[in-house]
Amino acid sequence: MINGKFVDAASGKTFPTLDPRTGEVIAHVAEGDAEDVNRAVSAARKAFDEGPWPKMTAYERSMVLLRFADLLEKHNDEIATLETWDNGKPFEQAAKIELPMIARLFRYYAGWADKIHGLTVPADGPYHIQTLHEPIGVAGQIIPWNFPLLMFAWKIGPALACGNTVVLKTAEQTPLSALYATKLLHEAGLPEGVVNVISGFGPTAGAALARHMDVDKLAFTGSTETGKVILELAAKSNLKPVTLELGGKSPFIVCEDADVDQAVELAHFALFFNQGQCCCSGSRTYVHESVYDEFLEKAKARALKRIVGDPFKKGIEQGPQIDNKQFEKILKYIRSGIESGATLETGGERLGSKGYYIQPTVFSNVKQDRCHDYIGP
Repeated sequence: MINGKFVDAASGKTFPTLDPRTGEVIAHVAEGDAEDVNRAVSAARKAFDEGPWPKMTAYERSMVLLRFADLLEKHNDEIATLETWDNGKPFEQAAKIELPMIARLFRYYAGWADKIHGLTVPADGPYHIQTLHEPIGVAGQIIPWNFPLLMFAWKIGPALACGNTVVLKTAEQTPLSALYATKLLHEAGLPEGVVNVISGFGPTAGAALARHMDVDKLAFTGSTETGKVILELAAKSNLKPVTLELGGKSPFIVCEDADVDQAVELAHFALFFNQGQCCCSGSRTYVHESVYDEFLEKAKARALKRIVGDPFKKGIEQGPQIDNKQFEKILKYIRSGIESGATLETGGERLGSKGYYIQPTVFSNVKQDRCHDYIGP
């Protein structure tokens, strides 16, 4: 989506986006690379320097975002279906939690648009000091695959409210919902060139965006490893400011006075939510020795009760992993846990014969020095 229109990649190349329930192709998507990034940045630069968006009143920008929120609600189930089809997350999670949250988010930033003020600063002597907040320009944004539309919203919402223009690169695994939503943005009255979406791969499209001299600000969500590359590319170009949200391996701690039943449920949610594909997953749990045995038995029982299956079916708690790469990585970590001497309490295998489903898995007796570093989505 460049300058308000769906266009082919300059090279004519496409790549498949897959249904993680089956591994089958959903669609072939334009594969953007450096030339497409150049076209998108040029459109965003023109829209910022010459176009109406930063020159519109803040109230007018606010109304575009409010209309967009209305359209998100109107097309809630269509967008949630795309999200589940492309990502594998349960439809009920996408339709009843994430999409309403996204509509609310855009209304929140719409409310901020006309409330971004400068300051006057007291000073000694006959001086007048004031600050002025202005849009920074063209914002380059790179998002991951675990929450495709939520990440789209978190990135473009504040940028648009402040009067910036955007070039956003979607994750190659999940390009569909951002393209659909950007179409709705234009229906809401967004001028051409203000939001441009490139579908492509990190080493080509992502790197081209990070090093582009006409991008004024860069935001990236993803792995720590890739974040380091992004920061280096930005530094070697025009020293553009960079905001990074990177993956981690978060501890969940259960103290001796905890309500064990509640702790088990919260620890279960912290790990397995969104198929465990979350930047702050509670993937390691520390339990006080006085309640360890009770917690372990209840945690094992809760994992055995977890409902895994087709994310479009009602009552499903867990869908497939995003793709074969992540599927194989998780199975490798499970094998590593067994080889390092941890006790496999439950799970540990693929579920079914097709798609990227994995049984909910719990280990006990894990040694602290055997915990693997987790690289985020």
